[in-house]
Amino acid sequence: MKPTKQDVPSIIREKGEISVIAGHYHEDESYSTRRLQGMSDWLMTFTLEGSGYFLIGGEERFCHAGDVTLMRPGVSHEYGTRKNGGSGEWHFLWVHFTDRVAETSLLPETELLIHAVEHASLRARIQRAFTSIVSDSVERAPYWQELCENALREVILLLAQGITTQSDPRIEEVKHLLALRMREQISVEELARAVGLSASRLAHVYKASTGMSIIDSLNEMRIRQAAILLAHTDRLASEVAVDVGFQNYNHFAAQFKRRYGISPRAYKDSGAPN
Repeated sequence: MKPTKQDVPSIIREKGEISVIAGHYHEDESYSTRRLQGMSDWLMTFTLEGSGYFLIGGEERFCHAGDVTLMRPGVSHEYGTRKNGGSGEWHFLWVHFTDRVAETSLLPETELLIHAVEHASLRARIQRAFTSIVSDSVERAPYWQELCENALREVILLLAQGITTQSDPRIEEVKHLLALRMREQISVEELARAVGLSASRLAHVYKASTGMSIIDSLNEMRIRQAAILLAHTDRLASEVAVDVGFQNYNHFAAQFKRRYGISPRAYKDSGAPN
């Protein structure tokens, strides 16, 4: 059996100038870590495959692929690979960090937070951030700590956002795709396939959740972005219309006037009111 791993927190305690350390583990059922005195720092993990367990205060909880866990300092605990009849594994990324990353105050005050990231694009974004933290912490190039802290703050803010909104992950995925492909002509059928629903079911669920149709929501995104471009760039209104995905200027102008009460050109000429 592998020895338990208890040396990670001591790196931060012994070298106070280090605010972040990270790693990438792929462990079998023999892996476990026990710290009866807790840690002086925070621990966050992101599970890629398999399952892990956390034992805190006599309660055992599990994390699975796509889950982010966050454990507070000072919590007596044990964690490791979840047993699965000899074939268990836990493939995960981990980060230890100090209170220098202050955004933890945005998250629930619980000893252990386990949050399932069901929104596929958000899951990929969080994985990229964790991977960047691991890479930068190992490479130790100039400003590596600042880069790690920025990526860690991104993860924490995304967690806080997800916990606050508590919306249907399929709807959040559609919103993300609309924003990502705002300039393209994307169909409801294509969006529905991406989230595993029929087009009619997606249209119903989306409107019930947001109060808007998918097309109206897309146009709202486009018009808001157009207003920003008109206010803060030297782009012509006709150029902005194309920038945000409208193929027909008259349609763009009508949508813009409905939202802001004046034409795009008048909006730009007036100094761009709210």
